[in-house]
Amino acid sequence: MEDKTKLFGKMGEDSAAAFLCGKGFHIIERNARVGHLEIDIVAEKDGTVAFTEVKTRSEYPGSDSRFSRPCFAVTRSKQEKLIAAAREYMRRDTSLSGHPFRIDIVEVYIQPKCDKYKVLKIYHMPNSVHP
Repeated sequence: MEDKTKLFGKMGEDSAAAFLCGKGFHIIERNARVGHLEIDIVAEKDGTVAFTEVKTRSEYPGSDSRFSRPCFAVTRSKQEKLIAAAREYMRRDTSLSGHPFRIDIVEVYIQPKCDKYKVLKIYHMPNSVHP
């Protein structure tokens, strides 16, 4: 059985993927492995490939949470790993040759301390990581 943290993260990724599909993205791959690195969601829209990092929290934005925004957990070190993974993914997948790409972050906020899974808010931040 998966631990609660992994299950929580998977719920956030499922929600982010559904959100992106609703915005017209085509999901190419989820949890894509590039060497020892992982990309949560690889999606495409209008010819641009979006490598998406998903951060899920159970604290509503603007609450008196002691934690900052989930996007701030994407440190410079993590950004460098995402950039390297995206470049390698583009190099390996010849069907994507010539397509522009970007790195997005999606924040998913889930109802805290609730028996039923409920998404409170999703923020999509396109092109939020730059080489």
